[in-house]
Amino acid sequence: MDDRNLEEKKLSSKLIYDGRILRLHVDTVELPNGKQALREVADHPGGVAIVALDRDDNVLTVRQYRYVFSRVVEEIPAGKLEPGEDPDEAALRELKEETGATPERFVPLGELIVSPGAYGEVLHLYLAEGLTIGAQSLDEDEFLNVARTPFDEMVRRVLDGELTDAKTVAGVLKVYALRQIRKGG
Repeated sequence: MDDRNLEEKKLSSKLIYDGRILRLHVDTVELPNGKQALREVADHPGGVAIVALDRDDNVLTVRQYRYVFSRVVEEIPAGKLEPGEDPDEAALRELKEETGATPERFVPLGELIVSPGAYGEVLHLYLAEGLTIGAQSLDEDEFLNVARTPFDEMVRRVLDGELTDAKTVAGVLKVYALRQIRKGG
């Protein structure tokens, strides 16, 4: 079966919840073999995440309480896109709001499909370097602490499984891979 024969066709959709961030619906689809199945879908406006490196090669991370996991999670700066917002502009905004940092160099690292089985978020990943640090500008419902960790230690923490946030793992490993390619190794 080639990829053209894998498509599922939406037959109907039932809205379950329409919230501030997520829109949940259950769709009935026709499978390639003609049978029907249900697909639970969480629509999300998309997001941005930034691997921010200061002039001493430290990665800026934020530590914030994540209610869903009932614990503080350390992760790279990130945020959701506003409707129609340009991802590049959103990433620069989120970096400045969460860490106070403004980069000299800003490089797109591609997109991540966060959880393609049911979750419709596309995350735009960036590398920010040559940071000038100013004041944070957190949202009124945002509480976080900024940390700085040497890049090599971040790679070790990712590989040891100490850091488990997917965007942080992917971002740090992408930057590590880019550095290896630049070195010729």
